[in-house]
Amino acid sequence: MLTISKLAKQAGIARSSLLYYERIGLLQPTQRSDNGYRWYGPKEVARLEKIMAYRSYGIAMDKISDLLDRNSKAQANILKEHFQHLELEIKQLRQQQKAIIELLNLDQKVENNMVNKERWVAIMRGAGLSDEDMTRWHQTFEQMEPEEHQKFLESLGIEQDEIAQIRQL
Repeated sequence: MLTISKLAKQAGIARSSLLYYERIGLLQPTQRSDNGYRWYGPKEVARLEKIMAYRSYGIAMDKISDLLDRNSKAQANILKEHFQHLELEIKQLRQQQKAIIELLNLDQKVENNMVNKERWVAIMRGAGLSDEDMTRWHQTFEQMEPEEHQKFLESLGIEQDEIAQIRQL
């Protein structure tokens, strides 16, 4: 049997993570001593290992509970759904990469004001980005390089009021 501190140390996670897992019902101690100490046995250690594995796969906490408490067929369905979600994310990231490559290839033209807003939107759509993807692209650009984002939008010939709207997405 392990105390919460020893289990946390053995698992390489914070004690607060174990308390959180207990609070949301993912991992309960085997028993509590009279002085309030939490004790974990081999079943709880194995369950924690599964929780940590699912977290490393990027599974959301609310889905982990379903994975732990379901039969293997239901688990497979949840994992397939997560895999499909990851595939979609990868596809969207690839589209964003293509758009950035286009941006890098057209960098000189942008600097010379040869690319306007309409042409830029056409390039982004041609790279497979949806309106939602473009919004995410602008949000990321704004977070990472707000001044450069402003300059880029100005280089496309966009009016200041529209630039302000885009930057507030």
